[in-house]
Amino acid sequence: MSNWNKVFKPIVVLCVICVVITGALAATNSVTAPIIAEATRLAQEEARAELLPEADSFEKVENVAVENVSDVYAATNGAGYVITSTAKGYGGTMTVMVAYTPDGTIKQIKVTEQGETQGIGSKVAGTASYWERYQGQPAAELKINKDGGTIDAESGATISSRALAKAVSSANEAYNAVNS
Repeated sequence: MSNWNKVFKPIVVLCVICVVITGALAATNSVTAPIIAEATRLAQEEARAELLPEADSFEKVENVAVENVSDVYAATNGAGYVITSTAKGYGGTMTVMVAYTPDGTIKQIKVTEQGETQGIGSKVAGTASYWERYQGQPAAELKINKDGGTIDAESGATISSRALAKAVSSANEAYNAVNS
């Protein structure tokens, strides 16, 4: 047998397969990326409207450089702000939206993305009754009580509780930066 059949032919065949698969993935991505981006934008708009229903609409606030904060939106009618921030939880990144009243207190929060352990960390990340612990808190650094703070941690989910407190604290820092 020649070297072509033993060595080079399998290499060429694998390279051709890789090029075809890469092209197919690129084509699929170019079709689906705008659809996914639009669906994400709409989901974020719905979450902002749910968190601050008094707002007529929202306007993005630019040039807010706070670590772990991705978006800051102000209600156009002065009803408050909605800030999106992240923190590293036990199972991955936790994304949180925090709504503020005009006087600077937390109206409510919502975890929009999370990868916490089902049944334990998900009690923190996926339960509105846990999020209620943040309502009425001032826009200041928040810690769970185990760390000398005022927020009760969920039993057995300390890392997830800390992550949520850290994400809300980052949002609080952004709120204070916008309103200083």
